[in-house]
Amino acid sequence: MHGTMESASKLDALRERASSLPLEQFDPGDPELFRTDTFWPYFDRLRREDPVHYCKDSMFGPYWSVTRYNDIMEIETNHSVFSSASSLGGITIRDIDPDLRRESFISMDPPRHAAQRKTVAPMFTPTHLDNLAISIRQRSAECLDNLPRGEVFDWVDHVSIELTTQMLAVLFDFPWEDRRRLTRWSDVATTIPGPDGLVATEDERQAELTECAGYFARLWKERIAQPPKSDLLSMMAHGAATRDMDAKNFLGNLILLIVGGNDTTRNTMSGSIYALSQHPEQYRKLRENPALLDSFVPEVIRWQTPLAHMRRTALSDFEFRGKQIKKGDKVVMWYVSGNRDEEAIEKPYDFIVDRARPRTHLSFGFGIHRCVGLRLAELQLKIIWEEILKRFDHIDVVGEPRRVYSSFVKGLETLPVKIAA
Repeated sequence: MHGTMESASKLDALRERASSLPLEQFDPGDPELFRTDTFWPYFDRLRREDPVHYCKDSMFGPYWSVTRYNDIMEIETNHSVFSSASSLGGITIRDIDPDLRRESFISMDPPRHAAQRKTVAPMFTPTHLDNLAISIRQRSAECLDNLPRGEVFDWVDHVSIELTTQMLAVLFDFPWEDRRRLTRWSDVATTIPGPDGLVATEDERQAELTECAGYFARLWKERIAQPPKSDLLSMMAHGAATRDMDAKNFLGNLILLIVGGNDTTRNTMSGSIYALSQHPEQYRKLRENPALLDSFVPEVIRWQTPLAHMRRTALSDFEFRGKQIKKGDKVVMWYVSGNRDEEAIEKPYDFIVDRARPRTHLSFGFGIHRCVGLRLAELQLKIIWEEILKRFDHIDVVGEPRRVYSSFVKGLETLPVKIAA
């Protein structure tokens, strides 16, 4: 199953189009394929026939697609040839105007990357996570206890956004009453401007991000004047590698931490409900044996793949799997494809709550850029499901989700659900 409720005939038509379209016309980064959840057959064919594929023309310009699990790991760890640097374009398929590029530690190469990353790493140590777990459980319980019963509501807004935004507010020690601003800034940071988007133009997007920077700059001044505390902003304000960041680097790291703490966990929380609705036998298995949460959590993260790709830029000409990648070429590592690679993952299209090796996935990246907050993301997902299983026999998905128009953030905008009265 591809995790959709589409009819077999529609899926057959999609596969037929993906199988008949000439490979040179493939543009797997088209956001419309992700909004409609119709990209799967394209990546299936690329892994089989053209695992390192060149798209000459797209809304994002020309780019290479790397689609197999092991090839992605090889690109991800070859920093001498494949750069994350924001000055070359950064980590997404979309190119940003050079004047608007903002450096963050995920869009730096070694050795600068490590120093800035190390500044925020103490937030995610086992001891600190143990302390956070207590408040995560309290907030999760309160959120679930206040959900409507016997009526349809949006799981994304009521649970996924609310809990991840609360968590972000705690991590930044951000004013509680303004916490939904964090959600807005995260969404604006990753959206594609357009008439139907969150913002109509790039100018509007930049205006909101400037507002974000101004708000955090005020908080930053407060933290510098106070003794060091255990929130992310204080860690950066007092950290040797981050306290003298310029304005662009400051906003770049803020956006990285906001998006990393918001989009990924939020979309996996929503994806977990949807995945189980598609696989009722796995839902039953989980209810009967909650100990399976330890394997269920990484399986959901693989299944959802909340960020569909990461991008690199070639620093020199390089031959890879028989293809000639040129200096300056954009190289997109499709995590969403690697996580369905039959050569690396057994039955990758099956959702299996007791999968034998559930941590074999690329959703958090690989190597030095592996997600710094991955343990926190797993912890949040495990706790919310521990609390769900205590309370509800079943959460019914009662309609199709609305998906994000993006080939970077692979998420659900809405998910209508109902809990029996």
